[in-house]
Amino acid sequence: MGMIEKLLGLVFGGGRNIVAETAEVFRVNAEAEAGRSATLQGAALKQFGAEFRLQERSAFDRVMDALNRIPRPAMALGTLGLFVAAMVDPIWFAARMAGIALVPEPLWWLLAAIVSFYFGARHQAKGQDFQREIAATMAAVPQVVSTVREVEALDAAAPREEVGPAPADRRPEPVPVVASSNPALQAWRDAG
Repeated sequence: MGMIEKLLGLVFGGGRNIVAETAEVFRVNAEAEAGRSATLQGAALKQFGAEFRLQERSAFDRVMDALNRIPRPAMALGTLGLFVAAMVDPIWFAARMAGIALVPEPLWWLLAAIVSFYFGARHQAKGQDFQREIAATMAAVPQVVSTVREVEALDAAAPREEVGPAPADRRPEPVPVVASSNPALQAWRDAG
């Protein structure tokens, strides 16, 4: 066994890989990292599965879930109901709206705060999604500008046909101008 074989055996063989062990000091072992990541993800999915597995829920939980689903549809349907009530019985509707006019301003502020807090979390989540969509759209702007310039260059390079007057049999008939009771419109027509 030669000197080079002994040296290579020492560096790469014998159950240890000195080069790999030294490299792992400076850079994470990708294979080991992927294994740890897969184990972590599997454990998280197992936990989520246990939380959302069908389980016997109490009557209180079911009632609370039902109550939490009521406000948004009730507000939407109630608003539509107000429009229907205004058309069906305007006197009744006017009396109710006159009563609403008597509600003191601090109570309106309290209602606004309650509704804002109730819908605020959903609004914030949707707002963050919207910001991500805007960021993605803005990131695509240079590509769109480039594509538009390419299309405009192709359009400018395309040969043009000379367009002559339309044949006599294909000319559209003029639209008759009717006098209007609107003085501004009539002045505009007269000027053109």
